[in-house]
Amino acid sequence: MSSIRINLDELAAAYNSALPKFDPEEQRISIQVYRLLAKGRPVSRESLAESLNYHINKVNAILDNWFGVYFDDDKNIIGYWGLALQEMPHRFEVEGKTLYTWCAWDSLFIPELIRKAAHVVSTDPISKDKIRLTVTPDGIAELNPPGAVMSHVKPEATIIDENVIQGFCHYIFFFTSAETGSKWTSQHKNTSVISIEDAFLLAKRKNKFQYPKFITTA
Repeated sequence: MSSIRINLDELAAAYNSALPKFDPEEQRISIQVYRLLAKGRPVSRESLAESLNYHINKVNAILDNWFGVYFDDDKNIIGYWGLALQEMPHRFEVEGKTLYTWCAWDSLFIPELIRKAAHVVSTDPISKDKIRLTVTPDGIAELNPPGAVMSHVKPEATIIDENVIQGFCHYIFFFTSAETGSKWTSQHKNTSVISIEDAFLLAKRKNKFQYPKFITTA
């Protein structure tokens, strides 16, 4: 399989329908969580509120009402919608700090939100070979091997609400080739492969949908 064509509009609509929609204030808090967490340390509620010049009660009310946020015993944020401090399969290095993403696709949309490039290392579940890429806010700067692809699954909002990692992220991986990707997706219902380039375009659409106040590019 030399090329993978998808209906990007259809897939973007399916993804967006399953994602939480933020009001302008929530958009600001959400992006700030990513940017603080990308520094490689747990994020306290107090530091988040101070960085935004918000009252702590406002931050607490919003965080306590969100799913997809993970805390340590001191209620500091250690994981948020795709980005984690704890070790996971996809390594995500930003300015010398090693973090991790829940799934392959997270590493494609987070750089635009934190406005920094990331060096990503992942493992093909079939061949066990490494995939390495550098993702900037504007595109894929490096990809090795060049023919790498990504799996995807059509999301369902109810499943994502119940457990976004189990119901969605466990189906999104990088593969060294369309051949290994297709072998894996043939064994997993409702999954298929997508080129890294299209996956990045899908990530851009996702960001624009969730953060229209901050993302203005097409």
